[in-house]
Amino acid sequence: MEFLNKLNERLNQLLIQIAGFFLVIMILLTCANIFFRLVWVPVRGTFELMGFFQAIVAAFALGYTQMKQGHISVDILINNFSEKTKRILNAINDLICFVFFVFVAWQMVKMAETLRTTGEVTETLRIIYYPFTYAVAFGCLTLALVFLTGLMSAMISGEGGKN
Repeated sequence: MEFLNKLNERLNQLLIQIAGFFLVIMILLTCANIFFRLVWVPVRGTFELMGFFQAIVAAFALGYTQMKQGHISVDILINNFSEKTKRILNAINDLICFVFFVFVAWQMVKMAETLRTTGEVTETLRIIYYPFTYAVAFGCLTLALVFLTGLMSAMISGEGGKN
């Protein structure tokens, strides 16, 4: 269990740093595009690059945000339950979310394979789609790993189930 926790922590720390890097690139690209639009011509392919970079930022931040309990949760009903019931419900939630995000990752890999075999590229810059689709699948898989860790923690030690 300790190995899984460390793997989770290191993997999501790396991914959030990559997401932060792409976020900075997005800011710089936006500023450059605004500046060049005023004095000359806009940066070619800004729309395409921003879309790809947004996908990376969102997907790579999922697991880290879940580990830090940064996602929105509505727990008005849950707060009235006993601690044992809360743990059980959190474990069930972790199981459902784990299965869901493994399924999403699997479907994203299938989509990436389709994009790879068809050779799909963007219109302006001719950038291939499939590496970014694989990256989103990897982000979903790391989120699934966070949910699996929470589920296993709840089952093994009887702890909270909150990641």
